[in-house]
Amino acid sequence: MFNKICTNSEVDKKNLIILSGFRFFEEDCIRVKIKMKKFNLFFILIALSISSCTVVTQGEVGVKRTYGTLHKSILNPGLHSFNPFTTAIIKLPIRTVNLEISLDLPSKEGILVSTQMSILYHIVGDSVPGIISKIGGTNYEEVVILSVFKSVAPNVSSRFMAKDMHTTERSNIENEVYSRMKDMLEPRGFIVEAILLKSIRLPAGLSRSIEEKLEAEQEAQRMEFVLTKEKKEAERKRIEAAGIRDAQQTITQGLNPLVIEWKSIEAFKDIASSPNQKYIITDGKTPFLINPASKSNK
Repeated sequence: MFNKICTNSEVDKKNLIILSGFRFFEEDCIRVKIKMKKFNLFFILIALSISSCTVVTQGEVGVKRTYGTLHKSILNPGLHSFNPFTTAIIKLPIRTVNLEISLDLPSKEGILVSTQMSILYHIVGDSVPGIISKIGGTNYEEVVILSVFKSVAPNVSSRFMAKDMHTTERSNIENEVYSRMKDMLEPRGFIVEAILLKSIRLPAGLSRSIEEKLEAEQEAQRMEFVLTKEKKEAERKRIEAAGIRDAQQTITQGLNPLVIEWKSIEAFKDIASSPNQKYIITDGKTPFLINPASKSNK
């Protein structure tokens, strides 16, 4: 009987220990749950604070839209806060944008010329709210800029010959497209800086014809240069011949009998001073010299 009582008391102690362990475990779980709730709440607060802030970078501006209504003021570069549940911020670039376009333009002859062009433009910062409200979004390039360009460029190119696009007329095409686009886009808040006609690809047959014409023009210019050179050379020879003729006439006019006799006397003096042996046959006026050495060699 005593043994049985002791056994029951040991069982109760074991059950008590187990119950105490469960109690401690339950308390730990409660503490962990409380910590998790605090952590979740902290995480939610951080997420909300991050989502309620935005950064407007350099070269762009932002506009707030609350319940579908745009604010008239713009957000300059920097950090800005807003309510993410009621407000959105729309950003547009105001830096220079290079919009590249590939387009087939008609020429005056009706030939389609493949071109690669660039439109350099930027947006006026104060015009951003009006651009967003009138266009309805950020697809202003497709709605406004490209539409205006595709209307203006063919009208301008159709007044020029296809071959002119390879000459100085190329800059005239760029300037006229630029002028027309500027007049149409500037009132809307878009500043067109330049229109660049970067590359032109003509049909194969026309390209060959233009090349042949240019080669013929270069050959004609070369021949003209050769003719000019020959004419100048002939003129030089005529002047040289005239100079020789005038010199000969001057010498002839100056050879009178007295001068010839004087020159003969000088010649006799030179012969007399020579160490070589010579035979002189003369009538006293003009000497005729014979070199004995040369005669003996023969």
